[in-house]
Amino acid sequence: MRLSAVALPLLAAMTLNAATQPQKVFPLSYDQSDLPNGLRVITIPTGYPNVVSLHIVVRTGSRNEVEPGKSGFAHLFEHMMFRGTKNYPPAKYEEIMKEAGASTNAYTSDDLTSYHATFSKEDLDTILKVEADRFQNLEYSPAVFKTETTAVLGEYNKNSSSPTSKLHEVLRDTVFDKHTYKHTTMGFLEDVKNMPNQFDYSRQFFDRYYRPEYTTVIIAGDLDSKAAKTLVEKYWGGWKRGSFKTEIPVEPPQTAARKAHVDWPSPTLPWIEIAYRAPAYSDTDKDGAALDLLGYLGFSTNSDLYQRLVIRDQKVDVLATDDSSHVDPYLFGVVSRVKKASDLPDIQEQILSTLNGFKDTLISAERLDAVKRHLRYEFALRMNNSEAIAGTVARYVALRRTPETINRLYDLYDTVTPEDIRDVARKYFAESSRTVVTLTGPGK
Repeated sequence: MRLSAVALPLLAAMTLNAATQPQKVFPLSYDQSDLPNGLRVITIPTGYPNVVSLHIVVRTGSRNEVEPGKSGFAHLFEHMMFRGTKNYPPAKYEEIMKEAGASTNAYTSDDLTSYHATFSKEDLDTILKVEADRFQNLEYSPAVFKTETTAVLGEYNKNSSSPTSKLHEVLRDTVFDKHTYKHTTMGFLEDVKNMPNQFDYSRQFFDRYYRPEYTTVIIAGDLDSKAAKTLVEKYWGGWKRGSFKTEIPVEPPQTAARKAHVDWPSPTLPWIEIAYRAPAYSDTDKDGAALDLLGYLGFSTNSDLYQRLVIRDQKVDVLATDDSSHVDPYLFGVVSRVKKASDLPDIQEQILSTLNGFKDTLISAERLDAVKRHLRYEFALRMNNSEAIAGTVARYVALRRTPETINRLYDLYDTVTPEDIRDVARKYFAESSRTVVTLTGPGK
């Protein structure tokens, strides 16, 4: 495989030399600045020719849905934002994107909603103009709103046909009592059903969160940073700052083990997830970084447990961690799909034994260092085009609003010791902090 001029420095960041510190895992130069209205602009010349990738990150996800009965609206606006404006109704918007050969999409998670497009560099001016218009002048009628809310209900029903979606939904509803992480990005079913009656609230939600101080524009690719920033200022500089601030409920400590079971109505292999309360994302505190490394050591395809359960005994065909980074304290979970329901108690015990083993047995420094090198190398391999680079930065921008948090996090990984792994296992893997959810089909 031939590596590009960009991939080579990214891979070089993986190299640990006895005489020097490792290079930055995200070595690309970038420009970061804020407009007077609070909009953040990040430009990243990548060296990949002719193509530009634009990600517009709104730091608003299901976490921000604080009012009772109003869950799911961040995801709804992922749909509504494609309903157009007076200047660019949907058909015209689609025509412009098609002429530019643009690949466009959007997604919503707990902490962000991201809109992204990848296109030829010559169309950057046009695309920025059109995107700025919909963020500032979105317009839709009550009839269009009802149509979109019906589509969202259909998407909820489609997702609910997946055992893993239901497992995840029940886990969160069981773990969280106060925090908005209690519901998934789709929202609670009753709230989704009631969405067609919430037109006025939808306008309020848009007015609150689709504001420059919540938004970051990321442009990566074949570009001149100064010229790109000038275009953003031209089309986005007049966007008015808002004043709304969200008060997110604080989740109280969990004081006793919890469990739940899902009786799935159709044939499926059994599932189990074991989760513990975990800290919020941090690029300065070691706990989250140590848990990331522990998860890889205990449950990756190279781990002893994976080799035993999946490869040798063939009792499970899925074994992985569920420990995505979040703005607020979230979960460290281990999820597995088991071939026989009768094996669920044994699989649970083996997962717990692996987790508890980290409390008493120090891993070797050599093994830990190998994992750190692997994670750096894996990260670098993903950064093989401008779209991948912009997409990765977008996810971290939702957490700390700067690409530099990537370097800080990987530098933090390098400081984690075997003792740190042991200490976080003792700190977080307490029975009182544990939640277990199982799912089985009929006759299992």
